[in-house]
Amino acid sequence: MPTSFPLLHHADAAAHLSGDPTMRELIAHNGDLPVLAPTPGPFGTLIRSVNGQQLSVKAAASIHARLLDRLGTLDARALLQTPGDELRAVGLSWAKVRTVKAIAGAEQAGTVDFVHIATLPDEAVIAALLPLPGIGRWTAEMFLMFALARSDVFSLGDLALRQGLARLYPDMPADEVLAGWTPYRTLAARYLWADNHRVRAGGEPVG
Repeated sequence: MPTSFPLLHHADAAAHLSGDPTMRELIAHNGDLPVLAPTPGPFGTLIRSVNGQQLSVKAAASIHARLLDRLGTLDARALLQTPGDELRAVGLSWAKVRTVKAIAGAEQAGTVDFVHIATLPDEAVIAALLPLPGIGRWTAEMFLMFALARSDVFSLGDLALRQGLARLYPDMPADEVLAGWTPYRTLAARYLWADNHRVRAGGEPVG
């Protein structure tokens, strides 16, 4: 199975993506994006990602701060030893309590090896996470993109990305567009998100 890799810079990726005239225009309109770095703590990053889903950035940060205050340290043992109603009290839904407990149990049992997960191929990472309750393919793909900083991930489960493809490439099959972006589909996805945000803020649409 292929493993995409973290990008240390965007120069080569931007040059490759600019071979697509539409993507070249997106890059010109949206400028340089920050280079992503792999997280030093994949376990804690996944917990924080799950807890922040469907919340504003401010609300997610507040819940994370309360969780750290309650646990002292964000590790598997602390999560498993904390009663569910106490996790619920810091702001987690019961569904998220179940998910973080499952993630902690998998880490402690070794069924998901968070220490070495960054060495696994992309699809192997997804396969390791999907059995956990509350973790779907979209969550796993976001983990690959933003926690492991993998270079060649694109989530067709993401509504904004699908809408971006439909808006910018109405006459091309998605798989054909994505094939042209490989092996830098993560950066392409980030430019679609950035352009969607720019257009929603009142910017002129590309095309």
